[in-house]
Amino acid sequence: MVSTTTLVGRINRFVRWVVRTPWPVFTLSMLQADIIGSLFVFGFLRFGLPDEDRINLQDLPRLNLALFGVVLFFLFAFGFSISTALLMPVFRWQRREALLTDLETNGDSDPADTELARSRALRMPFYRSLISICYWAVGGVVFVAISWQVVHDVVPVVVTATALGAAATAIIGYLQSERVLRPVAVAALRDGTPENLRAPGVILRQLLTWLLSTGVPVLAIVLSVLAGKASLLNASPDKLFTPILLMALAALVIGLAGTVLVSMSIADPLRQLRWALGEVQRGNYNAHMQIYDASELGLLQAGFNDMVRDLAERQRLRDLFGRYVGEDVARRALERGTELGGQERDVAVLFIDLVGSTQLAATRPPSEVVNVLNEFFRVVVEAVGRHGGFVNKFQGDAALAIFGAPIEHPDASSAALAAARELHDGLLPVLGSEEFGIGVSAGRAIAGHIGARARFEYTVIGDPVNEAARLTELAKLEAGHVLASAVAVSGAVDAEALCWEVGEIVELRGRTAFTQLARPLHLASLEEAISPESTEAAEETPSAATSAATD
Repeated sequence: MVSTTTLVGRINRFVRWVVRTPWPVFTLSMLQADIIGSLFVFGFLRFGLPDEDRINLQDLPRLNLALFGVVLFFLFAFGFSISTALLMPVFRWQRREALLTDLETNGDSDPADTELARSRALRMPFYRSLISICYWAVGGVVFVAISWQVVHDVVPVVVTATALGAAATAIIGYLQSERVLRPVAVAALRDGTPENLRAPGVILRQLLTWLLSTGVPVLAIVLSVLAGKASLLNASPDKLFTPILLMALAALVIGLAGTVLVSMSIADPLRQLRWALGEVQRGNYNAHMQIYDASELGLLQAGFNDMVRDLAERQRLRDLFGRYVGEDVARRALERGTELGGQERDVAVLFIDLVGSTQLAATRPPSEVVNVLNEFFRVVVEAVGRHGGFVNKFQGDAALAIFGAPIEHPDASSAALAAARELHDGLLPVLGSEEFGIGVSAGRAIAGHIGARARFEYTVIGDPVNEAARLTELAKLEAGHVLASAVAVSGAVDAEALCWEVGEIVELRGRTAFTQLARPLHLASLEEAISPESTEAAEETPSAATSAATD
């Protein structure tokens, strides 16, 4: 059995939670709509009729007025109770969602209860309008009964005025409720629209606004004129000018209020859509719209969110694609499509490889090996990119860089040679005692997509690639660690060619043609200082270096 203290504590916690939700404002909006409708009815009966037919409530006995006030209080309380009973599943669902959010856990809940709560939350504006019409009908009957001695001559007018007031109250209440309960609708529509739920669309909302701003007041004016013509009123028709004028002014005010409400209900999602579009145009694919409507406006919001999610996924795939194959290759593939095969291109090739990577992996922890390789490749990618090339592939501890494909380069040989010199200077402080070899070649090659239709890659195939790889093997044996072919140097601009010294001719493994070597000037002098007899050895065929390249 729950103690009184525990029960009071639960009630206090529930009240504090309710205060932070839109439901108190929702209740006040119900009261506000009823007050507006009541003012319309009593204003029409008091000022919308000629003097001879006006209904003066002060002519009623005070007991009748007090009784009518009590009835109104109980009718509103009854409507509030019905609304609360309908909302109890929503309260439980919201409390459960709030607790789960605070605890950052996933709780088990009955899907049927959740679906019922979401449906009730979204249908609440309609339920609220239906409840208002019901207790307005009861209130109208009670009013006619307790004021019979005053209104018995104009009962049709009173009934019509009450009906029009009920319609105005229901429409204003519906439009207000939709706006007030947007935070609840956002949560209810987070997992999609509940089944069999159809919310009023833009056309129906416009019709409701027309009914509120034009239909109700104009109908009241028409009924007043007809009542005068049909002698239902005691006053002559020529005395209806002032009441009709007042009702026309009331139509202007009510029409403005209704138009503002429905315009805001349509403009708000469009304004949010415009903001979200601007964010997406600026590259922010995390922008999304809050769905607080189950009509076509909500479908528009949901469709935009789905589109942005698809764009974000495509951008992510494009980014990953670019990281794997190179940004230029990715852009070219997206713009022109891909097909197997290639075309002949004049390219320069730079091949770089570490020395003793197997021993490195055997003597150091895997994480340290990965860090060394990542830092090595970072320097390679940055240097190659600065000179207009792209790293075509990574092969273990080696990298192949291409200049002149897939994007043509105005001076591929110069760029590759300059990148090789920069890599030498940039890798020494990064690798420390680790050695490497760099080979540069240039010539005609096939560049394109090689493989099968289900799996292919962009690459370059031809003699320059083979020559660069063999030069890299030979460069590992030299103190300078950088070798290029004389053909590549001859194809470079003078400013770059003067930075290289052409040396001996060797036969590289796997090639029938001889290759004349070239070294950067400062590295060539270093090589001569370390091995002064290298010149004599270079004249012999094959030399020690040549033998290493040939094996």
